[in-house]
Amino acid sequence: MPLPYSLARPFLFGLDPEAAHDLTLGTLQKLQGTPLALAWCAPFVEDPIELAGLRFPNRVGLAAGLDKNARCIDALGGMGFGFVEVGTVTPLPQPGNPKPRMFRLPQANALINRLGFNNDGLDAFVANVKRSSFRSRGRLLGLNIGKNAATPIERATDDYLLGLSGVYPHADYVTVNISSPNTKNLRALQSDEALDALLSALAERREALAREHGRRVPLFVKIAPDLDEAQVDVIAATLRRHGMDGVIATNTTLSRDAVKGMEHGGEAGGLSGAPVLGASNRVIAQLRAALGSSFPIIGVGGILSGEDAATKIRAGADVVQVYTGLIYRGPAIVPEVAKALRALR
Repeated sequence: MPLPYSLARPFLFGLDPEAAHDLTLGTLQKLQGTPLALAWCAPFVEDPIELAGLRFPNRVGLAAGLDKNARCIDALGGMGFGFVEVGTVTPLPQPGNPKPRMFRLPQANALINRLGFNNDGLDAFVANVKRSSFRSRGRLLGLNIGKNAATPIERATDDYLLGLSGVYPHADYVTVNISSPNTKNLRALQSDEALDALLSALAERREALAREHGRRVPLFVKIAPDLDEAQVDVIAATLRRHGMDGVIATNTTLSRDAVKGMEHGGEAGGLSGAPVLGASNRVIAQLRAALGSSFPIIGVGGILSGEDAATKIRAGADVVQVYTGLIYRGPAIVPEVAKALRALR
């Protein structure tokens, strides 16, 4: 029987947010694969769906960003996720932005982070992925790639190609992250010409990798919630033109309307959690209108309950991911969301 998260949360929320994050991941890494993992494991809710040529065992996944170095795939998978996405990984290790860089806004069920793709680099990431057994249990693993902060934006494609080649043999799908607000100029890659050039290069490299490895790994693109309808339409057309297999909507927001005046509400970085729900759902609905009924959409942003997740499906998402909700609600949110989505069938 899993331990109630309500026992651990006051202790964790008494720590600096990044210290709590590091302690939690360190504990999960040490205890995964041991009998003590029962402390957080949950019964698995079957609710399979076929998307992008993959069979998702249920419709709730973990969003990238929680486990940037792929250290805890098996531990996190034990919480009942049908799919887990880890990263963002960059070709070379990098420390990210100066601390403090993560802030809780409990009255808004929100977080602000400006971590900046802090990670141990591609080699360490792939080594961790290879140690995990999550995929052998029929669950899906997404690997999320980005660019190093020191790489000039005009050379960004080089980093994404290195990332794609490195993770390709070990992924069920690969996510191209062009929407973090915490790497300078990264979101410029969502603009018309930049996105066209990037996706063209990635599509070409993917075809070469598919021939080399004998399988075609789906490519998803993760976009921001801070896009207007015209920008969403351009992105939708570009995804289709280059044969992308899906879109993840959305990353964190730069908007502070919902947290104005709150402690830490003015911190720089990406805002996640409950305040992002509406903006994320708006982008999902616009994508669905632009892409038609069959293009895979993963909905993420602001899911704190089963009903929040249901709003994403109603907006047009096929499956969902959680991150901040896991921090505020604990592992119990995973089966709750899975059951709520199964009930929509």
